[in-house]
Formats: sequence, structure tokens, C-alpha cells
Amino acid sequence: ISICRDLPNIEVITFSVNSISDLEPLTRCRNLSELYLRRNNITSLAELFHLKGLPRLRVLWLAENPCCGQDPHRYRMTVLRNLPGLQKLDNQAVTEEELSQALVDGVEITAPPARRNVENGWSESTECSAAGSTGEPGSELLSSSLEETSKIQEELGMKTVPRDKYSSFSPRETDCNRKKRNNVLNAILLLLKELDSEGLETIQQTVTRRLQTFQKKELQEE
Repeated sequence: ISICRDLPNIEVITFSVNSISDLEPLTRCRNLSELYLRRNNITSLAELFHLKGLPRLRVLWLAENPCCGQDPHRYRMTVLRNLPGLQKLDNQAVTEEELSQALVDGVEITAPPARRNVENGWSESTECSAAGSTGEPGSELLSSSLEETSKIQEELGMKTVPRDKYSSFSPRETDCNRKKRNNVLNAILLLLKELDSEGLETIQQTVTRRLQTFQKKELQEE
């Protein structure tokens, strides 16, 4: 998630089903309009402090994080009190009545959470552990990743990835590797929106060479 510090113009971010617990890197993403953080390790709603300065944020998916607690109403009211510009929270439309009620039932967050001793960092072992601890079946995990990948592709005007393209996973391939592959794809698709024509041409040339290498390798194996 630290890469977001270098992407101030990014508009859509999907980090669902990861081990994210710190939202501070998002503070510079002033153009962010949609943020998907379902099933992470966000333990405190105080992390919302880092999102309060994002004027264009309209969609937030935060469900299934520890910070949601045991009281759905209090959780939703607190989020809406601190992010009144939201139009959709956890895939549910926000109403004017809720925004008014949030001023009464929600808790105002005025400071970020206490600084952690260990900074967030991505590691495969952590991701694998997180994927296993959720108890989420591999098929459901893959389905949620594909859903978000397809959404990004549609926004970019690209042809969506057919589900059968992902059906050839080896039985030995772990859920973590599947999730890692989809997360890399999501990141690449989002970064494409940041490139100009020159940058896109460079990407196209690189991809063409990469595909040619794979094709030659396949021919040699045959």
C-alpha cells in the first residue's frame, strides 16, 4: 500500500483481502473516488482520519475488518460522520437521513491512531497467513478478486478477463498465489490510468517482447 504515496492522481484502489492495517499512505491520493478494503486487518476506525482529507471519495468498502466491531449501526454512523461525502458504504447507498443521524450516533475522529512499532509491509508469508486465517475458500477468494479486476477493466474500456482463463490453476497452486496474481493485475490496470501516450507505447512494446519470449519458450518445449 506504500506505493500509493507516489500515486496522487489515482482514482480507484482495490486492496480487498490483504493484510492492510494502516491507511496513512492514502492521504496524498487527493483524486481517489473509490476505495475497496474489504477483509483486511484494519483494527481501529481511527484509521478513517487518513481518509478525511480526500475530497472526492464517494465509495468505500470497509466491511469484514476488525474495526467494524459488533455494532453495525454504530460502525456505519461513525464512518458517515467522518466521511459525509460518501455515496456508498459497503455496497449500500448512503441516504440523507443516515448522514443526519450520523451527527448524533457517530463518533467524531479527531486524531490518527497511535503509531505502530512495526510498519506495514507486503510479504508473501503474511499474505498467505491472512488468506488462511479468514477461512475463505479459494474459489470465493478468486471470485472476489476477479469481480474487482473486471470492474477496473470495464472502467478502462478493456475487455474483461474470461473466468475460464483462470480455471487452469494447478492444484498445487495456493490461494495466496492466486490472490497475489490478481492483485498484481489490479495494480497494473490501475497504474495504466496514470500513463500518457508515450508511457502506454512503452508498455505496449514491453508486453509485445514479453509475449514473444513466452511464445518462443512454448514452441521450444513442444
